[in-house]
Amino acid sequence: MPSLAELLERRAYELRLIPDRALETLDEAEEFLQERGLMTRTEQSALPSLYEACHEDPYMPGSRGFGQWPETKWPWFGELADREGAYALKIHRGKHMLVTEQVAALLDPILRAELARMHSEADDWARLLDHLEAAGPSEVEDLRAELGLSSKALKDVASPLERCGVVVSRSLVVSATAEGPHPRTTELARWDQVYPEPSASGGLEDLTVAAVRAAVVAPERQAYRWFSWSWLYRKTLVDDLVADGRLWRPEPDWVSAVETASG
Repeated sequence: MPSLAELLERRAYELRLIPDRALETLDEAEEFLQERGLMTRTEQSALPSLYEACHEDPYMPGSRGFGQWPETKWPWFGELADREGAYALKIHRGKHMLVTEQVAALLDPILRAELARMHSEADDWARLLDHLEAAGPSEVEDLRAELGLSSKALKDVASPLERCGVVVSRSLVVSATAEGPHPRTTELARWDQVYPEPSASGGLEDLTVAAVRAAVVAPERQAYRWFSWSWLYRKTLVDDLVADGRLWRPEPDWVSAVETASG
C-alpha cells in the first residue's frame, strides 16, 4: 500500500494542484470532471475543485467572494453544467457541485428518498413539488405567477429542496439582445424529471467511496461533511467501509479508496 506522502503526491498530480498541470481548455476541464466523477466550483474541501485546477489569477485580487474566481475561466463551471452527462447540484452543503452520469446514478436512491421525505414534511414543499410534477420543469417567473409567491417566498421554499438535491436549478438563455449578453432566467425541476429512470444501485456508502476516490486521499472527518444529508450519516460509516475492504486508512485520521491504493 502507498504511504500517505505518496498518496498526497498523487493527489496533487491527479487533482491538478500543480501549476504545470493547470487546465487550459474547457474540453480539458470536462475530461477532468469525467476522470474524478465529481468536483466543486471553488476549493471547499479535499474534493476536486475546478477553479483550483485552473491556477488563474482572480478576477479582483484582494477582494472576497466572486472576486476570487478565475479572471477568464470563471464561466467554465456553468458551461460544463450545460454539457451532456453533467449535473450541477447544490448538495455540497448548499454549494454547487458538478457530478457525472456515473455519480448521478449513485446519488439517485438518496435523492428519490429525500424527495419523498420532503414532500411529506412540509405543505409548501409539497405544493412546489406537486406543481412541478404537473407542469414540468418551469421558469421561476412562471412559478411565482402560478403559485402566487414573491421572489423571496419562492426562494425560501426552493432553497432547502435544492440543498438536498430534490429540486435542481439551471440557468437558461431567454433571448438575444442587441445591447449585450443574452439575458438569462432560472428553471427549476424535480430530480426525477432531471434523472427519470431510477438507478439500480447507489446510496450513501457508494457515494462516499466515490467521493474519497475523487479526492485520492482526504481527512477522515471530511467524509461526513461533504454532502447536505447530515441526518443520514451513521458514526460507523467509515469504519464499516474499511471493514468491507472499500476504504482504508494510510495513517490515522486519513482515508483513501482501496481502488486508489491498488490502481
